[in-house]
Amino acid sequence: MGFKAKARKHNPDGDKKDDSKNNKSKQGEQPCGIKGCEKFSDKSFGGRSLSIDNAIEMWGSGNYSDRKGRVRVCKGCYRKWKKENKSDDSY
Repeated sequence: MGFKAKARKHNPDGDKKDDSKNNKSKQGEQPCGIKGCEKFSDKSFGGRSLSIDNAIEMWGSGNYSDRKGRVRVCKGCYRKWKKENKSDDSY
C-alpha cells in the first residue's frame, strides 16, 4: 500500500474532492461595452479593450459605452473587430 492509498484509507471522506468549485458557473464582473452584447469583458473570459476610434469605426458612434478612453469588449466582439481589420496595414 502506497502513501496516497494509506492517506485515503485514514481520511473519513475518502478520495472525494470539493466539487463546489467546479459546479459554479463563472460569473463576470464587467459587461461588454458594445450595446446589444450580453457577454462579459473580464480578462479571465478573454476580454480586451479597444480605443474609442476603433469602436466608432466598427460599431458606429453611440453603440458602445467607454471607460477612461477605452471600450471594454468581450472575446466575441474583439474577434469580429480583429477579423474586419485584419487586412489593414497599420505600420
